[in-house]
Parts: sequence; structure tokens; C-alpha cells
Amino acid sequence: MKDSFCHSIEIRKLPLWERLNKKATPLSFTLEITARCNNNCRHCFINLPATDAHAAQTEISVAEILRIADQAVDAGALWCLITGGEPLLRRDFQDIYLGLKRKGLLVSVFTNATLVRPQHVDLFKRYPPRDLEVTVYGITQETYEAVTRRAGSFDAFRRGLDLLLNDGLPVWLKTMALRSNISELSEIAEFCRRHTRGYYRFDPLLHLRYDRNPVRNAEIEAERLLPEEIAALEQSDPERFPVMQKHCDEFILRKTGPTGDDRLFRCGAGAGGFAVSYDGIFRLCDTLWAPGTTFDLRKGPLREALTELVPRVLDMRSLNKTFLETCPVCPIVNLCLSCPAHTYLETGRMDGETPYFCAVAHARATMLDNRG
Repeated sequence: MKDSFCHSIEIRKLPLWERLNKKATPLSFTLEITARCNNNCRHCFINLPATDAHAAQTEISVAEILRIADQAVDAGALWCLITGGEPLLRRDFQDIYLGLKRKGLLVSVFTNATLVRPQHVDLFKRYPPRDLEVTVYGITQETYEAVTRRAGSFDAFRRGLDLLLNDGLPVWLKTMALRSNISELSEIAEFCRRHTRGYYRFDPLLHLRYDRNPVRNAEIEAERLLPEEIAALEQSDPERFPVMQKHCDEFILRKTGPTGDDRLFRCGAGAGGFAVSYDGIFRLCDTLWAPGTTFDLRKGPLREALTELVPRVLDMRSLNKTFLETCPVCPIVNLCLSCPAHTYLETGRMDGETPYFCAVAHARATMLDNRG
């Protein structure tokens, strides 16, 4: 899962449809080639069982993926992330990976490493990925499997990770800060920093599920840390906190007030890339699933999504006076996970109230204000 901190800082880039005509900075896109996973992580926002026959049957085929990739390259794409679910569950993973590489794309892969085998290592050594990202849920079997809820997953993770590390592949390690692993987070950080290729990152903010499953959402909410715990965790991190201090003035705005701007989208959605789901649905960003914001690439070309859907979504407005008088003018909005995508997952509307994210932002602001 991606690091969500400060994602909501407004990114002033050309919208995608303008980039098509102006040869701007290359685009990136995410391909969720499956929603299935061999683990059953308590906090996951997408995973379906590895044996889910319907999910497997609706996954985009290699031919569909390469057709989308051709259109993406024509639109200026250079980077592609393969993720899931667990992408190595796909028996045709090698065909997908090599097909994207042959398009000239820089390809990254997110994996839990439990399914890594020597043939995957050989593939990555012969055709190197831009990077491989592996999430470390714990460094003991008890903690790791409390998160994954699958017996034997810890040993499988260590075997797979060792295969990648021992061959010098470009592995980046990260973690999710969860109720189930909070007691081990310092040890996880030490392990990751010792073994990762570059910087270590952690994500303490959990958004809810794409399918809005109430039972699974309750599990995610149970894994969320208290806002004060998140602030304390970030303050204790020797790499994260100095960055937060250095950029404090970007996170806590000193001058705010009514703007008369009723736009919903003030983030970077639709600016630098897009995402494609396992069943071919285009979104402006990974988490944007609200009605009226998606496009079925099995029914229309990528260019139509970029030139017609994207500008229409970015022009969406709010009529919610409470929202317009709070979130858009909040001086600490850049410390908050709230955005139209996450707010929809949280509340069922893109301009609803998100008390948890708001509380986290205030805890972070207090921490930064008291930074000494």
C-alpha cells in the first residue's frame, strides 16, 4: 500500500488531457492485475480470496493489459506499477511483466514476497524492474500472521524476501502501522532500514475498502491507531519527523479564509497518472471509486477516459455548505488524509465529514506546533 502522508498537498501540474497535446512530463499508471491475495490481511482495502473464481474470471487478460499499455504509451506514459491483490498469483505474471517491459515502460512491482520463487528472481535479474516493493507486517511469526491471518505466511515471506535480497535485486521495504503490529514497529523499522535498498517508509493512515464491505471496514477501523499514537510515532521516527519540521509551513498554512471555490478536487488527482483495476476500470487515482468518476476500458479507449472523463470529474462541485466552510479552508488540510476519494470510501459522498482524519490532522498539528 502507498504512503499517504501529505498526499493532499495541491499539486499544480497539467491535467492529463492537456498533457496529451503538450508533450508534458511523462505519465505513470497503476495496474491492479488482480484483487485476489493469498493472505487475508486485516487492514487491506482490496483483497479477495485467492480461490475467488468470479474475481479470477473477471481479471483483465494479457491482451487487454497490453492494449491498455499501448494506449498509455501513446498518451505519454513512461512508468507502470504492477500491483494487486498479490500480482504473483497470476499464472501469466511473466507474460504481463515482459509485455509491459517490451513497450518500453519502467515497471515496478508491489508484492508480499510470499510467492517469490527462483523463476521470479531469474526473470527480475534478466529483465530488471525499476524497483520491487515489499511490505513487512512483522518480524516475528506471531505478529506477521496476526496481520495476514494465514498460517505459514511468515516463513513464506522470509523465504521470498531472502531470494530477492540475496540476488541484489532493487528491493524497497515498507510497513503499515497497525494495531496488530504497533508493539513491534521499532523492530520492523530497524529490520527494514537494515535490508532496504533505499529509504524506509511507513503508513499509519488506513482508508476503507473499495467495495465498501461493512464487515471488512469494521476490521480496518479496528486496526487504526489513535490520532495521538500516529503523531507520537511520527515524532519518534528519526527520518520522518525532521522532514515534517522542515516543511512545516507547507503543512500548516498561516493564511486561510473563504475562497469562493466550490471545486471538489484540489489534490493531484488527474494530474500525473491514473489507475486501472483488475477488471479494467479507469480511475483518476488509486482510491477514487465514487459514482460518475470511473470509466470501463473494456467499453471505450483510454483517450476517451483522459479527454472526456478526467476534465468532467475535475470540474465537479460541492453544494455542501458545511464542507465548503471547513475542509477547503482548513489551515491544516495538508496534514489530513481527507480528499474526495477517501471521503467517499468513508462516508458514501465526496464532500462528507471525516472525523478520524480530522483528528489525525489536529494531532499532527499539535505535535508540529510543539516541536521546539
